[in-house]
Amino acid sequence: MSPARFRQIDQISAPGKAGRPNEDALGLAPGLAIVLDGATGLGAKLLDAPSDAAWLAQEGAARFVRHAGSRSGPALIAKVAEEVEAEFIQRRHRPPRETYELPMASLILAEPLDGDGLTVHRFGDCALIVSRPDGSVEVVGKGFDGRDEEARSAARLAAQQGVRATDNLTEPSFQAALRASRNRYNGGGGAWVFAPQAECAAHATCDIVSAPKGARLLLATDGFLALITDYARHDAPGLTAAVAEQGLPALMEELRAIEAADPDGVRFPRFKQSDDATALFVEVI
Repeated sequence: MSPARFRQIDQISAPGKAGRPNEDALGLAPGLAIVLDGATGLGAKLLDAPSDAAWLAQEGAARFVRHAGSRSGPALIAKVAEEVEAEFIQRRHRPPRETYELPMASLILAEPLDGDGLTVHRFGDCALIVSRPDGSVEVVGKGFDGRDEEARSAARLAAQQGVRATDNLTEPSFQAALRASRNRYNGGGGAWVFAPQAECAAHATCDIVSAPKGARLLLATDGFLALITDYARHDAPGLTAAVAEQGLPALMEELRAIEAADPDGVRFPRFKQSDDATALFVEVI
């Protein structure tokens, strides 16, 4: 029996706003599918790039694909983290003064196992929806968690500051809170995310998931998953069915139409009118 591999059905990736860098990225090889979501910077850039987060996401995606045939799992993550750390040190204008200046990204990485399994490694809030031939659907990742609290925070801060919810990220007082929160990542007492730090590789979460041949996988960033988590337009089975029937461009149009109709974040409180949104749809063959 030949080992399982991935076949692309569809993919899409779009910035949240025209003229701004897309800080998401994706990658695909026969034995690997990955989506990354770079965290928007909270200070001056340290690299000559559209943004430090865009550089990390794009470099990470390219290197994961490049090494997919020779390494897998923790060894693959370690190799990529080591390489992006070395390049970051070589290219940066200066070392980060605080952790919040370090480029960071969420990611979700799927690799087929022999038999009917799938290994999923992840950082942060990207997610994977597995739709199996028997009709069962499973969600892997944190992309569906904590969104109600984030919406309440956006609405509360907007009311306190007398601004639109979608203007919160530019408010100096909120910038300070975001920086303090990000300083807790990667060794500061909080969670770990993907970054140009070799040691981050040891902190990825790993899941083993049933995914027989014929299963379809939707890997997505939280900006795309907002169709479920923020706007309640679909549930997980419904979203994968819609992607299969309509294609990812149609779902992206639906997403942006919802956001354009609520630019101030009144109906759907959030920190950006539109986030970068990325999705990769593959089949296990």
